Amino acid sequence: MPQQSRNTVFLAEFLAPFPLCWALSILFIEGFLWRLLYIWLEKAIGLCCVRVVPLAVPTGLTCVLFLFAAALQVQINPTQGEISLGESKFFVCEVVGDAKDIDWFNPQGEKIVPDNPNIFVVRNDEVTSTLTIYHATMDNAGIYKCMAKAPGQEAEATVQVKIFQKITFKNAPSPQEFNEGDDADLVCDVASSPPAEIVWKYKFNVIKSAKDVRYRVLDNGHLLIRSIRKADEGMYSCEARVIARGELDFRPIKVVINVLPTIRPRQSEVNATAEEGSTALLACDADGFPEPTVTWAQVCERVRERESENKYSVNEDGSELLVRDVKKVDEGEYTCIARNKAGETSQEVSLKVFVPPKITFLNNQSASEFDEQVTLTCEASGDPTPSILWSFDQRVFTEGEQASWTRPDKYEVWLLKNVAALSLDRNIVVRSHARVSSLTLKNVQFTYAGQYLCTASNSIGEDSQSMSLEVRYAPKILGQVTVFTWEGNPANISCEVEAHPSADMLWFRDGFQLPNANSSNIKIYSTPSVSYLEVLSFDSQNDFGSYNCTATNSMGSEYKEFLLIQAEVPSSPEIQQVESFSSTAVVEFDEPDSSGGVNILKYRVQWRLPGSPWNAREYDASDDLTKITITGLKPETSYEVRMSAINGKGEGESSAPMSFKTEPVREPAAPKLEVKVHNKGNALKVNWFKQDDGGSPIKHYLVRYKAHTSDWKPEIRLPHGSEYVVLSGLEYNTEYEVHVVAENQQGKSLPGVLSFRTASEPTTVPGSPNGTGMGTGAIVGILIVVFFLLLVGVDVTCYFLNKCGVLMCLAINICGKRGPGAKGKDIEEGKAAFTKDEPIVEVRTEEENISSQEGGGATEPNETTPLTEPDSPVDLSTDCSLV
Repeated sequence: MPQQSRNTVFLAEFLAPFPLCWALSILFIEGFLWRLLYIWLEKAIGLCCVRVVPLAVPTGLTCVLFLFAAALQVQINPTQGEISLGESKFFVCEVVGDAKDIDWFNPQGEKIVPDNPNIFVVRNDEVTSTLTIYHATMDNAGIYKCMAKAPGQEAEATVQVKIFQKITFKNAPSPQEFNEGDDADLVCDVASSPPAEIVWKYKFNVIKSAKDVRYRVLDNGHLLIRSIRKADEGMYSCEARVIARGELDFRPIKVVINVLPTIRPRQSEVNATAEEGSTALLACDADGFPEPTVTWAQVCERVRERESENKYSVNEDGSELLVRDVKKVDEGEYTCIARNKAGETSQEVSLKVFVPPKITFLNNQSASEFDEQVTLTCEASGDPTPSILWSFDQRVFTEGEQASWTRPDKYEVWLLKNVAALSLDRNIVVRSHARVSSLTLKNVQFTYAGQYLCTASNSIGEDSQSMSLEVRYAPKILGQVTVFTWEGNPANISCEVEAHPSADMLWFRDGFQLPNANSSNIKIYSTPSVSYLEVLSFDSQNDFGSYNCTATNSMGSEYKEFLLIQAEVPSSPEIQQVESFSSTAVVEFDEPDSSGGVNILKYRVQWRLPGSPWNAREYDASDDLTKITITGLKPETSYEVRMSAINGKGEGESSAPMSFKTEPVREPAAPKLEVKVHNKGNALKVNWFKQDDGGSPIKHYLVRYKAHTSDWKPEIRLPHGSEYVVLSGLEYNTEYEVHVVAENQQGKSLPGVLSFRTASEPTTVPGSPNGTGMGTGAIVGILIVVFFLLLVGVDVTCYFLNKCGVLMCLAINICGKRGPGAKGKDIEEGKAAFTKDEPIVEVRTEEENISSQEGGGATEPNETTPLTEPDSPVDLSTDCSLV
């Protein structure tokens, strides 16, 4: 629509606070007239702002409204500001009017320049400006002013900025550790504005001092716990509240209670023995929280000094200190120290080292016979101090003076060999002081020579070492001075000499040294201590007589005459009595009064019926032989018996005959019994010895037994050759009585009676109901084994007899063989076997041999006759079942 033809309404609006405004409204028919008026008004009266708003009106009508303003207007949004400390916020200043400048001023009245990094001002457009406060601090609080300026005019608005601090936990560490028993100050430092109220909680419950005086919340918000305990450990909560803002925050704080270590030595005093390879274990157990570390003090220097020797070592947690190769110098106090955050505790552990005795000094001595005295010294170490004991052979010397001894000389007649005879002198003196002991021997005898044993002992052990005393003395000739022999028997004379130093030994007869030209039948053999003179043959009675042995050394000489006497046959033994039985007789005798100078070798016993030739038997002689049994006698018959003795020269005279008569045929003598434990304590073996059978062979033995408080068990009958019976299943720790009776044709003997007690019952094996019975499992196992053996037996029987069963199946399928007794597949194979040169081998069972013999008609097979007749082939390949 053309501008000229449309009606327009213009609205002129004057802004800002101008007190006087007038308006003119002019209605123009044509549109160009209002423009001229607008320019004039602006120039003439200073129109601040003209806004022309065209309005749609009826065609041909134009309306213009002019408003005129006198002042500027300023407004800040938001009108007030609260900023949390450290946060940021902005404010917008809006101006109504045409402002040339818009400026912001801080609370100090200073204009805020754009280059301030924390407070930033920016002009957005012609009518707005923005103030931004970054990371507000308390210094940023106050009244900020926004001022707008125009020519001849200015306007301003203010806003009050308040800075507050939110709840901030400046120091609330977790965990917080305290030592048990201390007053614990739980730290929880809170900053806020206004100041926050602090509330403490433990296990979600508010802590109230009124309920437990140990708790108190301090003015600074800390929680004080007096004499804190391990039970106070756990999670606490520090809660801060600002009621004005309804603000709340909290921090969980873990409280850890450290407990001072406690030490318990396993042994306050440890004993050890200073032996090679010995060790000592010092141990202490430490408790506390956190787990304490254990170290050992007062040995650190030793550990460093002897580290290369691997002297000391500790286990992983340090609670055990091992001292190797313990010596006396290791003795002392060792400190066990336990440390943790709560502190340290120590305990002393004493190591006491005992040293077994050790002989450290002894001296061998030498003296001559008849010297005034000789002293032996022995020194020993050890802890406790050892006591020293002296001994010689079986003789022990005590502290102080005591009688000496003389060993029996072999050259004198002594009844008891090597038994010391004490005299009434005080020639032996023992003196001991601390670790040294001395043994003084006065009036030295040659019998003092030998090994003296020094034994040092204490509660730990003992040590022994021997020292020798050498005594020089003139020769002493020992041995028997009379020697018996007979013609035709060589004789040996022994000249045994004790001497120190060794002696030279010579033989003389009638003043002439032997051997010589007139004594070709004599030979001499010598050793360092014995000289033997042997007379090989006796040419005449002159060879019997005296022979002189002379021994000489540097201390002197000695000689002795030895007599070579012709031996005689022994005298006759003396029969004391004869105890006769039906078929035996026991001859009791005394040995001959004279042995003839040599040992008796045998005894000859002779017996006969009166007027009949003598029967004889020889028995080897022994020291304890005083009874001889004659067997094979006839019952109720008179006999004579005599005895003679035999030595190397010959048989002596017989004793006077003694008559006796055997007993008639009767019952056997009572058996003599002996009992022995057999395998277990409740099984015994009763033996009996062969006794007089009463002139009739024993048919059998009858055995009965019973416990003393029970009835007789059933009688046991044993054959005549039996020598024992085993009684089993007896009750433990019980008295038993056994009777054994021998029976012959004449009747029964008196019983051989024996009483005995069985052993105590052994300790019951754990898990079994009693000491001897078997458990149910054992019985079931035995039954299973028996059943299995029964099945195996049936299968083996089927294998051999019926050629079937498991074994038969295995033999065919695995080994490719048929069972024993299996026949050939056909007659053709049997015939082929006889045409070859190979031998025929067949295994026959005992049952098959018996059945063939019982058949009757079969002839004895020879080398070419087959042992069995071929049967029809039997297919066994499918027969694998048990029958």
